[in-house]
Order: sequence, then structure tokens, then C-alpha cells
Amino acid sequence: MKVSYYPGCALHGTGKEFGLSVEAVSKALGVELMEVDDWSCCGASSAHATNFKLSLALPARDLMRAEKDGAADMMVPCAACFNRMKATQHQLAKDERLKREVEEIVGDDYRGTLAVRNAIDVFHNLVGPERIREKIVKPLKGLKVVAYYGCLLVRPPEICAFDDHENPVLMDNIMTALGADSLAWSYKTECCGGSLTITQTKYVVKLVDRLMTMARASGAGCVVTACPVCMANLDMRASESLQLPVFYFTELMALAMGLTGPEKWFKMHRVDPRPLLIGLGLI
Repeated sequence: MKVSYYPGCALHGTGKEFGLSVEAVSKALGVELMEVDDWSCCGASSAHATNFKLSLALPARDLMRAEKDGAADMMVPCAACFNRMKATQHQLAKDERLKREVEEIVGDDYRGTLAVRNAIDVFHNLVGPERIREKIVKPLKGLKVVAYYGCLLVRPPEICAFDDHENPVLMDNIMTALGADSLAWSYKTECCGGSLTITQTKYVVKLVDRLMTMARASGAGCVVTACPVCMANLDMRASESLQLPVFYFTELMALAMGLTGPEKWFKMHRVDPRPLLIGLGLI
């Protein structure tokens, strides 16, 4: 299976362990990632608040370049990048004049032929939980997780069109396939404060503390996410008494599959998840 692949800035920087685990898991599951040639920043998370046409031209350029690969699907792991790609497709599909203006700005043609998918979508819907189970060599037995989807994967629902926007379950299904205990909780899509982590830190701390309080109340030993912004906030901004280990879902996939890399990636986390995993005999 070949898919076009847009890593975005975060997976080469603050979310490096997400990028490495996505690539390792994709290879193990037979998903060939064709990285978009000469990709550039999609503008998340500030371009849409600065200049409307720029906010479309930046992701449109990447979509246009990806279309040249000939793949039907494009994996965009970062939730912010995914949201901007989907928003751009939505705007260009409904406004032909705007589409022509963006094409003129970029200097290329936009065909709108790609299905933009986040990594959860690719692994759950294109690969499937059964295929994932076949690759498990170390079931994550005893690991109690809550899946945290955040805002950008599911909203606006008419644009993102990903899972149930009130109660998404695809990441939960993947965790179950790994042998983990994915717990029910009502804060799956509550906001973590997003990119306000530097400009309005006190509000981010308040939101993250509420999330961690509810995760603990559910009985979880850790939180699983698929968003570099969410990961940064949950891993760095929780008050010390409320901190829990936070994982990218692909890190746990790689761990359960027995792939090399997870223990190196875990060292990149601010809240060290290794004591939890050692206590469960998972590393």
C-alpha cells in the first residue's frame, strides 16, 4: 500500500518521536510512505489568523505537489496540519474563483484528487485492527489508557469528516487491538489550550489540569494522543501532582509490535513513561 506522506514541521522537531514511530509502524504494516517532494509549512497554527489566502495557499502548495505522486491517499499525522489541509480542500472545492486565485499564487494546478487522512484513519481504516493484531508480539496487557483526540482532528465535523466528532473511537479500537485497556471518559475532544501554551500559559495549565484530573478519575495510568500540540501541552503543562505519562499512539503500536525505537523515543518525553511500563513488564 502506497500513500503520499506529509510529515509537517512538528514531526521533524518537537514531535520527532511521533514522526519516527509513524515511519516505523508504517514500514512494519506494509504502508509505503511517499514523502511529498519539497514540502513546506502548511501555516498551522497562525496563518489562518493572519491572512486568509495565505492560509490556503500554503497547504494548497503541498496538496498540489502531493497530487503529482499519483497516490489516492495522503497521510498527514499532525492534527493541526490535517485540519488545515482539510479546510483548504473544503474552501477550494466550494469556490472556483478562490481556487483559481490560489492556483495563481502558488503557480500550479489544483485537482482535488487526494483523500487527506490522519494517521489514525490510515492505520484503522486502510490497514485495519486485524492486521495490526497479527503484528503484535508484546500485548500491552495491564496498560490502562484514555484516548485523547483533542479539537483539530474532529472539528469542524463537516470539514474534518473524521470519526464521530462527539465520541470518536478509532484510536480506542487501535489501543484495544494492542492489548491495552482503553477506558471510557467524556473528555476525549475537550481543548488542551492548543497553541496558547506560551502566550496564555495559565489558561493552558488550567485546561490540562482538568483533563489530567478526569483521566485519573477514569482509572487511567496514561494518556494517548495523535497531536504534537496536544502532546506538548499534556506532557509539559500539567501541575506536578496531576502528571501522567503521555504517549503518541504510534509509540505504543511500535512497542506492542516489538519494533526498535520506543525506549529511545520515551527519553524525549518530559514525564518519563518508563517506570509505568517497567512496572507492567512491558519494557
